[in-house]
Amino acid sequence: MTPLAECLTGLRCSACGCLDVLWLDPMRGLVECRACGQTALTLPCGDGGEAR
Repeated sequence: MTPLAECLTGLRCSACGCLDVLWLDPMRGLVECRACGQTALTLPCGDGGEAR
């Protein structure tokens, strides 16, 4: 079973500046800051996320 949300370690919240408080919910396509509550929508990559 996969986790419902995954911690994005090493990243800072752009709103409050806290480190390691961002969580990705891939089912809803949201990133949420657990410190300040700021949320951001993610967009799927058309090429499947492959680096060029």
